[in-house]
Amino acid sequence: MKKKTSVVSGIYIALIFIFLYAPIAVMMLFSFNSTASTYTFSGLSLHWYREMFSDAAAMNSLKNTVILALATAVAASVIGLLASIGLFNSKNRLYKRAMMTATNIPMMNPEIVTGIAMMLLFVFAGTLVNKSDVLGFWTLLIAHVTFALPYVILNVMPKLKQFDMHVYEAALDLGCKPAKAFFKVVMPEIVTGIITGFVMSFTLSLDDFIISYFTNGPSFQTLPIYIFSMTKKRVKPDMFALSTLMFVVILVLLILMNIAQNKAARKGKREAK
Repeated sequence: MKKKTSVVSGIYIALIFIFLYAPIAVMMLFSFNSTASTYTFSGLSLHWYREMFSDAAAMNSLKNTVILALATAVAASVIGLLASIGLFNSKNRLYKRAMMTATNIPMMNPEIVTGIAMMLLFVFAGTLVNKSDVLGFWTLLIAHVTFALPYVILNVMPKLKQFDMHVYEAALDLGCKPAKAFFKVVMPEIVTGIITGFVMSFTLSLDDFIISYFTNGPSFQTLPIYIFSMTKKRVKPDMFALSTLMFVVILVLLILMNIAQNKAARKGKREAK
């Protein structure tokens, strides 16, 4: 009976993985297609990768997307770290619970609601300063930091709770200044949480479309919006090549993040023993 149950569960898991990753596998395969056909594979070729790198509009959108994702990850990591430290040191449980609830709102809120609300906020702020073209890089950055910030806080807070604050207090008693004690004692213990939040912020910003669609302006176009604009006409396989590269980059980042987390977990177990 147990063997039969395990076989059924194995088939079920396999079907889920096929359903999730078969479209990506097909896209990656056709990115190497020698012709422009999206239903007949004619042979292996790097033609569409060369076409992709020669497309100035696509490369500019990719550059904008990477710049925005890096800026979002850095800003969200710094603000999230400071917010986590402030919440951790707060003695008011009601305040801490209320702030953690507020932190979860951008994660639970539908993206289209967040996008429309932020667009209205930015346009309203623009009217107050008599500026019509307010939407652009900075509005995108604020919007992306808003939905990426909770992921940093939720990754850093558990690391702070696991840390033995007596070690930090001992460093202060030995004459270390608070800032130096934090960077020498606390930071090495929570750095894995910061890195995890950084990577998650980067990947979330990299592939966001809905919020970016409502908060971007004509002067700054991200790659997801550029690809969406191409759906009004026939999408060429060079977009398959670009999407494949983005998928591989995100996959590598996630693998490195998991490796770092596993190393930190093994280190914690050894120190506990």
